[in-house]
Amino acid sequence: MRENIPRRDPEIEDDDFDEMLLVEEEAFFEEHEMEEIYIDLLDQIPNLNDGGESDEEREKIAIEHNSILSFANHNSTVHSCDLHPHLKLAITSGEDDRAFLWNTKDGQVLQCISLHNDRITNVHFSPDGTYLATGDSAGKLFAFSVLTPPADESEYYVPLQCVWQYAMGDEMTWLRWHHTTQTLFAGGASGDAFMFCIPSGDVKLYPGEKERCIDGAITHDGDKLFLSYTSKIKLWNIKMCCVLHTICKLDSPYRAVACHKYYPIYVSGGFDGEVLFCNNNGTVGAVQAIGRAVSAAFSPSSDLNLVATSTSDSQVQVWDWSIYALHSSCETKETITHLEWLNEHTLAAATIDGNIFGYDVRTGSKIFKLSGHVAAIHHFKYKASENIILTASDDATAKIFTVPI
Repeated sequence: MRENIPRRDPEIEDDDFDEMLLVEEEAFFEEHEMEEIYIDLLDQIPNLNDGGESDEEREKIAIEHNSILSFANHNSTVHSCDLHPHLKLAITSGEDDRAFLWNTKDGQVLQCISLHNDRITNVHFSPDGTYLATGDSAGKLFAFSVLTPPADESEYYVPLQCVWQYAMGDEMTWLRWHHTTQTLFAGGASGDAFMFCIPSGDVKLYPGEKERCIDGAITHDGDKLFLSYTSKIKLWNIKMCCVLHTICKLDSPYRAVACHKYYPIYVSGGFDGEVLFCNNNGTVGAVQAIGRAVSAAFSPSSDLNLVATSTSDSQVQVWDWSIYALHSSCETKETITHLEWLNEHTLAAATIDGNIFGYDVRTGSKIFKLSGHVAAIHHFKYKASENIILTASDDATAKIFTVPI
């Protein structure tokens, strides 16, 4: 520290020199005090400690950060993500009005989509991987053909070519591909829903009644559209653009909707926690969940009559829809944002705290935890052929995890 003390000028009086020295030393200590505070803060971050952790702490850190790849090219919230069904490609989109197509092997960016002027809330590959659809909150939609990469990886490769675009003129609330045809469905805040044939651009309108179309799903036979609105649920005939039946409940908006993969059974969860079961003729049963229902998903099994719901009260409940009764409950202390079945007995749930929990629905027991995000996970996608999960988070990153099942 002495080398920072100013040399004494013989023409300066002792009192003046002492005052000068005091000012210099105060400035020095203020500067280094801030450095010490900063160092203390760094020491509180486990990954930056200089080998000071115990073996137990290091093991905990390894568990808490168990992703195999992190994608950090977005500069704000990542809203949506998807994995190509056949190729090693991921698509992520977010608040920065951009979508990135990248390689899941190393995170290399292959293409950036910058055609949107608002946050991109939905990105989905078609079930056969031929097309990619993107949609933003302002209702601007694009479809891109997905080109197979050349055999020689050294060749220049542009994977996406825009083949279609549309402006809904409304806030987009949801976006889905039909599961067997090159058809895209979208819903809007005004209540209207649309069907688009890709790439021809033919459009069909399913008019609303000036109330928000919250969510939509396509039935197992591909012929009907199950839509939830602020005060009702409607089952539409896709080809005829007519309503087959309407379920009204004015005191509680519906949010989560899902359709079974094999049978004409549909489910919708209400803000009051009521979960309604419907078929092609109307309501056939109901159960009461704990808290506001925010998501629903049917088991992929054709033999097990199970559907899972999550609520705002951090509850994950699995129901037997054949008898409209509780099958099992999955313990969690974190608010669930998204549910997805990994196989007939395993359910994965993403949380607002940035974790994904895996549950065995036969017992409701927790069987794994995937961690690494420091903020809410908005969406995730599971790819069974590679046993990986891709996540989209509020922390401006997307991550890939290997699933320990």
